[in-house]
Amino acid sequence: MSCRPTPPSTLHVLPPGDPAPVVPGRDRQGLERGVIDCYYPRILTAPPVPGLLRTALARPGRNRLPAPDAGSPRVFIVITTFNRATHLQELLGSIASLDPAPAGVIVVDNASTDGTAGVLAAVDLPVPVIVHRLPSNVGGSGGFAAGVTAGLEEGADWLWLMDDDVVVLPDALASFAPWMGRYSCIHGRRLDHAGNPFFWQHILNESLGVHLPVRGDVFASSPVFHTNVGCFEGMLVSADVVRETGLPDARFFLNGDDTTYGWLISQQHPVAYVDAFVLRKTRPQRQIDLGVRHLNDSSDLSRFCGMRNRGYLARYLQVHGCYSRVGFGLGTFLSAGKEVVRLVAVERSLSGVSALWRGWRAARVILRDRDWRPEPPLADPAVQAERR
Repeated sequence: MSCRPTPPSTLHVLPPGDPAPVVPGRDRQGLERGVIDCYYPRILTAPPVPGLLRTALARPGRNRLPAPDAGSPRVFIVITTFNRATHLQELLGSIASLDPAPAGVIVVDNASTDGTAGVLAAVDLPVPVIVHRLPSNVGGSGGFAAGVTAGLEEGADWLWLMDDDVVVLPDALASFAPWMGRYSCIHGRRLDHAGNPFFWQHILNESLGVHLPVRGDVFASSPVFHTNVGCFEGMLVSADVVRETGLPDARFFLNGDDTTYGWLISQQHPVAYVDAFVLRKTRPQRQIDLGVRHLNDSSDLSRFCGMRNRGYLARYLQVHGCYSRVGFGLGTFLSAGKEVVRLVAVERSLSGVSALWRGWRAARVILRDRDWRPEPPLADPAVQAERR
């Protein structure tokens, strides 16, 4: 609820560009250039997406995708990948077994340097595949913004977003079908690497700016659970809602972008988590089970972005009249504490504490940035004209 109510495979490959050099230093929003390899300079110094992604997303131009059967929604799978060729190959292979099949697959390659190009060159699916190779790694956030843009240009009715380290279950789209007439943002359940149910049942506490786990079996009395967060590892979202909400905010780079995007959608539409397994994770992770919460291993980059991106979340909460300075400060303290527990209990190290500190300082810069603007709705005629 809103805090303040408010109204044969066709393969197209874009040529790669030269990766931008990494210059030691710090951009004005606190992103350390020495931390993120090949990060695009235009994202470092200015609000990203429109010019950058439009350049990277040239329209394929020929061999347009075939129309779906009459009355069937055009569902496009959108995959963002970076240096996980083996996982990507397994995911693409699983898509061949989907029944019904999607209208097409869009793969955004975040300038991978492993065998990803070879995997994509050899892909053979019964549905069209479009590959967009970005000139630099723009993170999961930028990759999904690029993929969503491409899907809209191809006439998608729905976009099914996922990382490269999952496989789809054969009846996934059939499992989604009964809910697509009732909801416009849907998440199915996932299995972990070992085949056990993966824990994902959260609600964003707007005062704290923290997504908190929900205790118990959320499907005990209903096959659908309403939440106010999202996850790009399996979010199925309608194109109309994307136009209304805007693209995923590429400034996040990674960590917290999907939570925020789901929350933004929830201000206008219910976000559904349904009792149907649709994905299985293929990448094992170290983790500990804390009962109501599971903690997986992480990285210094993820820790930095997680703390820094609280600045972006705070700005979006401010836009919607949901920001509490005291509450959000407490939430930041709790978030940092959780990461320290993760370091000690899962990774057996405290070396990542400095990344948390740098991220916190970067978030403060974002909160004071007078030029900051939210990602605009695509339904805005001015925005549509700018992106053409």
